[in-house]
Formats: sequence, C-alpha cells, structure tokens
Amino acid sequence: MNRTFRNVVAGLALLVGGVCGAMPASAGAEPLYFAVEVWREGRLVAQPKLLGETGRTLRAERRRPGAPLPDYRLVLMPKMDGETFMLQLDLLLPEAKGHSELALLHGQQRKLQLGRVPGELEVSLLLMKVDSPEFRALMRLTEDSASSGGSSSSSI
Repeated sequence: MNRTFRNVVAGLALLVGGVCGAMPASAGAEPLYFAVEVWREGRLVAQPKLLGETGRTLRAERRRPGAPLPDYRLVLMPKMDGETFMLQLDLLLPEAKGHSELALLHGQQRKLQLGRVPGELEVSLLLMKVDSPEFRALMRLTEDSASSGGSSSSSI
C-alpha cells in the first residue's frame, strides 16, 4: 500500500508539473500537498493524497465504473495570505455533503466536523508546502516504510 501511495504521489506530481508547465505560472503560486481522510459515521470512506497549488481549484472524485454517482467528490480552493493558507473545502458523498472555510499553516493538520451532528461527517486534513524539508521527510518516511514493511515473497 505504501508503494501505491508513493506511486500516486509521484504520478500526481508529474501531472501537476505537466499541467503547470503547459500553462503560464501564477505569480507566487505555492505547490501544496494535501492528505485528506473522510469519515462517515465512524467509517473511513476516502483517503486521497493530492497535489495542487495556491490560487487554483483542486478537484478529486472517485467513481466506480458504471456508477451514476461518485463515491465522493472533494473540491479544495487554497489561497495564500501571508504565511497562512486560506482554504475552502467542499465535500459531496451520496448521502451527505459539507462545506468549510478554514485557515491552515504549513504542516498543520485539522479535523473538521461537517455533518449536522458530531461524527456524522468528519474530515482530517494535512497541508504541506511541497518544496519543504517536512514534505521531503514525509516522502522519505513513506519510502522507508514501504521498503521495510512491504510484503516479501520467496520461491521454494
């Protein structure tokens, strides 16, 4: 699973890099990494890891083949205000939806209650600057755990 995570992050980095290279760069745009967990009534329903940048809307959706509705749709709109990141978050599940506006610092993780009652719809969100020592350390930890905790096979 950790190898998959690393591959997804690497693929997203290539995608963001390709898209950003094909379009004019936004003045002062900051590349960002988001680790999101979505909980519905105590059950983990989504765990996307996303790359984006300030000033650009980031959308993530998971849909099973042939399904009329997505399992989830997440929209993040990050903006920079000094050292603080102002973030609008919209989440849509088939049976629930939520919206929040919050301020985060680099490396900060927050838990949000988006439902009508506590525990109905929760989001845990971590934001990091991509070109930071903390982000590089996180990627090294992921690589290390993938190489040491990965499954091994042997033939007889």
